[in-house]
Amino acid sequence: MSHAVTNILAATIDEMELAMSMHEQSDCPVEHRFVPGMYIRQMTLPAGTLATSMTHRFEHPFFILKGSIQIISENEGPVTYTAPYFGITQPGTRRMAYALEDTIWITLHPTEETDIEKIAETILEPHDNPLLETSGNEQWRLSLPQKQLTE
Repeated sequence: MSHAVTNILAATIDEMELAMSMHEQSDCPVEHRFVPGMYIRQMTLPAGTLATSMTHRFEHPFFILKGSIQIISENEGPVTYTAPYFGITQPGTRRMAYALEDTIWITLHPTEETDIEKIAETILEPHDNPLLETSGNEQWRLSLPQKQLTE
């Protein structure tokens, strides 16, 4: 995509996050798992959920295990992924997603780290949405296990 289109899309995602902040948040359960050298993140998005992602720093695989989801990003353009699906997230990817059906999305991230907060700081690019009063960088904190938030 051209630089101008990329800028427009980034602004559109910021505007969507502002609109979404005015509504009740959907419950999108996230599970965190580890195997030696790998962090596995599984998110369940109920049908009808609109979501935005943080910007990813590194290339990594993702899997759609269940459901169907519409995506738009500067790297992918508009696409629909239907399970079963396997893809590669490119560095710099930030997505806007709409779950057409209950969807299970899994990402894999190579790391020896097991502290989810430290992992997020490593794999996610900082982004402050200028339209929101609070930092967009806190978005990922919603998926942290409660015991880790209180430590």
